[in-house]
Amino acid sequence: MTSTKTPTTSEKTERKKRTPAPQHSAPDKVQAVLAVWTERCKPAEVCRQLNINWITFNHWQQRAMEGMLQALENRVNLTKGEALSPRLQALLQKRHRTVTATKLTSRLEQINKVANLPLVPAKPE
Repeated sequence: MTSTKTPTTSEKTERKKRTPAPQHSAPDKVQAVLAVWTERCKPAEVCRQLNINWITFNHWQQRAMEGMLQALENRVNLTKGEALSPRLQALLQKRHRTVTATKLTSRLEQINKVANLPLVPAKPE
């Protein structure tokens, strides 16, 4: 027969302790992101070397792109990106689409508030 022992409170509170995330300095993060952007390493290889998951690495890439865009916004025309790698161009295009969609949505909401029209246009009869 099998025993149907209920766990005690001490057994319930015992859980595996989570290993803390490795702490990486800003230069380490920069080197990792640039290694992928310059196509010296693949993202999976960088993640394995630094013992991080893809989500963390992708977050670093997004923050790096945000920082570059903020730092260079008024001085550089980013629409011409011939000198950039295809990966960087794709990240810039993704960012541009997101910003454009947000601006269009907010503008449409403003117009609808002023005109007092529903957001979804009525079907023609």
